[in-house]
Amino acid sequence: MSVLVPVCSVLLALVAGAAFLSLTGRDPWFLYGEMFRGAFGTRYGLTETVVKAIPLMIAGLGVGLAFRMKLWNIGGEGQLFMGACAATWVALTFAGQPAWVLLPAMFAAAAVGGGLWGLLPAIPRAYLGVNEIITTLMLNYVAILWVDYLVYGPWRDPAGFNFPLTARFTPGAVLPTLGDTRIHAGLLVGFTLALVLYLVLYRTRWGYEIRVIGDSPGAARYAGMRIGRNVLLVMLCSGAICGLAGMIEVSGVAHRLQPGFSPGYGYTAIIIAWLARLNPIAVVVVAFLFGGLLVGGFIVQISGVPATVVAMLQGLILFFVLAGEVVLKYRVYRVRHTGMGVEQA
Repeated sequence: MSVLVPVCSVLLALVAGAAFLSLTGRDPWFLYGEMFRGAFGTRYGLTETVVKAIPLMIAGLGVGLAFRMKLWNIGGEGQLFMGACAATWVALTFAGQPAWVLLPAMFAAAAVGGGLWGLLPAIPRAYLGVNEIITTLMLNYVAILWVDYLVYGPWRDPAGFNFPLTARFTPGAVLPTLGDTRIHAGLLVGFTLALVLYLVLYRTRWGYEIRVIGDSPGAARYAGMRIGRNVLLVMLCSGAICGLAGMIEVSGVAHRLQPGFSPGYGYTAIIIAWLARLNPIAVVVVAFLFGGLLVGGFIVQISGVPATVVAMLQGLILFFVLAGEVVLKYRVYRVRHTGMGVEQA
């Protein structure tokens, strides 16, 4: 059931999307076919799907780690932006350094930037019981607007014809690519993170604590587990991983910081983590499928279909996935009152 319900959720979301597209006078099955062929049917489409899957995969791993402990980190987008911002500072400040110096420094800066942004809402959550959903969500907008300020102001490239862009990264700050494609080394980072997180969650004592605290905080407290400390550590690590997604996107694809470099990767990562049932290995597969959904959405725009159709499909998938969680966790019983008491059927 844990596998069947998510699969059925996606299928139901596609059926609901097809019904909506039919109401607009379009052939939904033709459009779905075009999306599939555009994302997976050609070499170019397949490589672009992988490129889109990389930040989705890493951000999904980041928010999934927090979700595993029932910490609702909705701030993956803001943490991604702050990671990209910190990495860009390194790339612009030390532009003359070689890649073996710049890239590790950018990775470290991105992890620190995203981690601290994740730690901000964790402190009131751990010590004051403040709901992290609201604080992480609001911090997204702070981070996005902060990046806008930088690229429109102090970091704007003087040679950029007044466009809100930073200067282009030097070759030492750019991730290497695979052959003549746009697939970059961030893919290896994503695979490595997925494997490490799987081993941490299911093969270490700390991972056991994370799972116990998420499943039963009362039992964890009774066993002497330090919940407050784990809240801080998990949110710090979750934000750091999301920050790496931002660094990898600006270094591997954009090669500079610019407004809107993320089309909502941090928000889509939430759907990916839940659809993968918070399993790090499954996140890799689901991110690949969602990368195809994004690329397919771009392809069908030439048929006059709005780009918002992809966002609608993502929303439907999230809706049905959450409904599937209710099916998995709850059972509906019919209670019948008789003269001998209550019978449950």
